[in-house]
Amino acid sequence: MAKYLVIVESPAKVNTIKKFLGANYQVMASNGHVRDLPKSQLGFDVENDYEPKYITIRGKGDILAKLRKEAKKAEKIYLATDPDREGEAISWHLSKALKLEDDQIKRITFNEITKNAVKASLKEPRAINMNLVDAQQTRRILDRMVGYEISPVLWAKVKRGLSAGRVQSVALRLICDREAAIEAFIPKEYWSLDVLLDVPGSKKPLKAQFYGKDSKKLTIENETQLNEIVKAVESDKFVVKELAHKERKKKAPMPFTTSTLQQEAANQLNFSTQKTMRIAQQLYEGVSIEGEGTIGLITYLRTDSTRIAAEADTAARAYIEKTYGEKYLTQAKKEEAAKGHIQDAHEGIRPTDITREPVRVKESLSRDQFRLYQLIWRRFTASRMADAVYMMNHVQLESGGYEFSAVSSKLSFDGFMSIYNDGEEKAASAPAVDHLSEGMELSMSEKETQQHFTQPPAHFTEATLVRMLEEKGIGRPSTYAPTITTILARHYITKEKKNLYVTELGQVVNNIMMKSFPIIVDAEFTANMESLLDMVGEGMVEWKSIVRNFYPDLHEAVEAANRELESVKIEDQLSDEFCELCGRQMVIKYGPHGKFLACPGFPDCRNTKPYLEKIGVACPKCGKDLVIRKTKKGRVYYGCEGAPDCDFMSWNRPTGHNCPKCGSYMIKKGNRECCSDAACGYIAKSEE
Repeated sequence: MAKYLVIVESPAKVNTIKKFLGANYQVMASNGHVRDLPKSQLGFDVENDYEPKYITIRGKGDILAKLRKEAKKAEKIYLATDPDREGEAISWHLSKALKLEDDQIKRITFNEITKNAVKASLKEPRAINMNLVDAQQTRRILDRMVGYEISPVLWAKVKRGLSAGRVQSVALRLICDREAAIEAFIPKEYWSLDVLLDVPGSKKPLKAQFYGKDSKKLTIENETQLNEIVKAVESDKFVVKELAHKERKKKAPMPFTTSTLQQEAANQLNFSTQKTMRIAQQLYEGVSIEGEGTIGLITYLRTDSTRIAAEADTAARAYIEKTYGEKYLTQAKKEEAAKGHIQDAHEGIRPTDITREPVRVKESLSRDQFRLYQLIWRRFTASRMADAVYMMNHVQLESGGYEFSAVSSKLSFDGFMSIYNDGEEKAASAPAVDHLSEGMELSMSEKETQQHFTQPPAHFTEATLVRMLEEKGIGRPSTYAPTITTILARHYITKEKKNLYVTELGQVVNNIMMKSFPIIVDAEFTANMESLLDMVGEGMVEWKSIVRNFYPDLHEAVEAANRELESVKIEDQLSDEFCELCGRQMVIKYGPHGKFLACPGFPDCRNTKPYLEKIGVACPKCGKDLVIRKTKKGRVYYGCEGAPDCDFMSWNRPTGHNCPKCGSYMIKKGNRECCSDAACGYIAKSEE
């Protein structure tokens, strides 16, 4: 019979940990939280100093009964929930739900699910950290206050099913502010001027870009100014004023935090934040590896620190020296200065064993698991490697009183870039510096001029929104993914390709929040609240003092909003389709799987059908509208709305233009229009 009971959160961890501990240990899972605030009410007693009212979560009765049965048999009970505030709170709730005495509770934590880490944690049990529990309680109650107080206002003034949140409302505001900046943006004209110069003794010309005048950078604002510069340089030689050669180092990256992992997985693997966290959780909890059994491949995934344990750092350095050579090993201590809002409770995200190379475990992982593990492994390994070194060449020239420059970079030592490249570094063509000397005169053989317009701020993507939330100190690593998922699910924003766009509904909700609850959507206030939660976790602030100061003002603002706000009706968007059953014009609705068409005569008429988004281009075959469709595997293509009668389809988006060379329809590729007939090969710049 097992003497000791170990309780973890996730059933996926049970078999992994059981294998490490042997027959004396029974390992069971709580399946996350077992107690929470009731859904049917506010969940705390305002009259009794905001005392929380916790109840057992529906469906957890059987789990708790089994845990109680095993707890009575066990000599010791180890609470091994996740090593963060949430995990600490789950352990506390378990102790209350199972009615455990203080001397029975052995709280253990481990940053990675490996044999050494789990066994080491059993040797250092501790009491439950009530400061961390109180920090989680404070966050939960504040979120409940905002959600349960403000959401009914949105139901009454707009429509049911909406919600407000302490973090989600700030994220929505950031997206709305960006949208407003894009709409208000007025493009400004500017021109570029490049010249090709003949270099004596070199077959390759030197390409130089216009820089400015009197050592100051100058923008060519219009064509008149451009013509003046061109006229001045066409009648003059280009004199080499300065030649410079210097080394530039590109620093090796730091290990991943939750935020940077989400950003890089979005940029390099095209993963959503939710998908990244789901797959990272699988890698952390344990994957069955051929020849090794089930084992955790990465360390804990919710962290805002880049700190690495000394043993892991030593192992990584030994691996790099053996595999790549001593020159690839960094001599610097890899630590990033902690920002004010970083908790630094855990290590950065890294592989549990650096010698477990991605190629070794590839056959045991799904495609997405392998790609994410490879990204984490390469990033951590690169963080312990030497900086990359570039040789920079800079040529400064003068002609007609104006200055031009030619800059190039050549990789002279790849360092960490031998295994990890974030794609940001772009190679520049090397100017023919070997044949140049200061004072040399060069002749212009060709010039290239181009008109440009300044671009508005870019729409947020999931990756850039996460970066903004992190920079402003809004939320914490565990909140980024659920925040974005929530505002997408509420249809406050929509995602097209990678970009996030605010919807009419999102704009209405944001306007209400800005008018009636400006503090809630204030980024600085939300960031300060996060700092207060950190102080609760450190035992510096009493948790109820935050709640006491927050709730009365919020409640007063809610009552004022109920009195003063006018109702806003959002009309359903009409489609071009008519109901086949009753003849009404169908409207576009949102469901769990996206847009669909519904008859406005509900409940008398319940007709619905798929929504096919038109792209405003006629079918080249039959003239009907082209629509966006998806294959069974989710790949987007463009087909005729007349399918199956018309079988037209294209993987690339048709532009509505015909090829001037062969008459075939044109398609969009990047920023260019190309003929759909590959044999023709005609390419033109897109009008967009």
